[in-house]
Amino acid sequence: MTVKSSPASAPAAAAAGLISNSNASILAYCVASISMTAVNKYIFSGGSWNLTFFCLTVQSVVCLAAVVLGKHLGMHEPARADQAPHAGFPLSILLVGMIYSGAKSLQYLSVPVYTIFKNLTIVVIAYGENVFFGTSVSRLILSSFGLMVLSSVIAAWADIQAALGGLHSVDAAAATAQLTAGYIWMAINVFCTSAFLIGSRKVMKAYNFSDVDTMFYNNLLSIPVLILASVFLEDWSRENVARNFPPETRTVLIISMLYSGLGTIFISYTTAWCIRVTSSTTYSMVGALNKLPLAVTGFLFFGAPVTLGSVSAVLIAFVSGIVYAWAKVVQSEKAKLTLPTANSATEKDMKV
Repeated sequence: MTVKSSPASAPAAAAAGLISNSNASILAYCVASISMTAVNKYIFSGGSWNLTFFCLTVQSVVCLAAVVLGKHLGMHEPARADQAPHAGFPLSILLVGMIYSGAKSLQYLSVPVYTIFKNLTIVVIAYGENVFFGTSVSRLILSSFGLMVLSSVIAAWADIQAALGGLHSVDAAAATAQLTAGYIWMAINVFCTSAFLIGSRKVMKAYNFSDVDTMFYNNLLSIPVLILASVFLEDWSRENVARNFPPETRTVLIISMLYSGLGTIFISYTTAWCIRVTSSTTYSMVGALNKLPLAVTGFLFFGAPVTLGSVSAVLIAFVSGIVYAWAKVVQSEKAKLTLPTANSATEKDMKV
């Protein structure tokens, strides 16, 4: 006897297929990443802005509230309390370091330079996955890494030349000081991002965390750290608050912060989603592929200097993403021609 599926089973199956679709997760992450970078650049690039921890707290609170609201509305299963939340606390510290250093580097660097230097995270993550998961790196992937490093060097050179040539909005000495601070924060961001993504993958596998669990615990455990940092490290005098929220731009800044908070929901989920159905290296590489639209956003809306060096760096970074994507295709095709063994099966579980 043939059992017919219920009418509700078709939408459920479609939703399940979408959740496990790597292409859908990549597209969602790209949209979230571009919009969040643009909005955060607007907030943090203000000359008087110094309440970064407060802004990040707002983002995390809004994201956590959305998860709780979604649970009460029955949109997802509640985060499981038996999943040892203490396991996520070290990751939350890394998350705070990642988003704060990212905000500071975005404050001092242009959008194109910031997005290009994020490529270095891919190289570090690939090395980390080789150490912790035993993944291999082909020569073609190494070539893409070489192009990433080259694009970063060209971007830094072009940015320094633009600063010395007076193409920035401030004098050469102030522009050079800003770039130095930006590169230091960028180095910290590369380390924190790499450690956070590799650690997230290990925790999600070890504790069988869902996307909602990961998003819930990351924000829940990072909020106290952000609040304490804001209270004790930031200036909450009336004068400083007025400088950060001047009357002429106060409304736009508040709306932008609320929007960035809502965007955090999207990017938090899509980050966990992308890591789960792909890998941390692929997730970071997706960020490399959206460098072109991000760079165009910086050139058009944030006054980033348009020079031969900066444009060349963006194009090389984009090419490096294409080379990497092709290298992954070649690697996947070779894997299909290899007979499965116990060791290769284990290694496959640790890869995408």
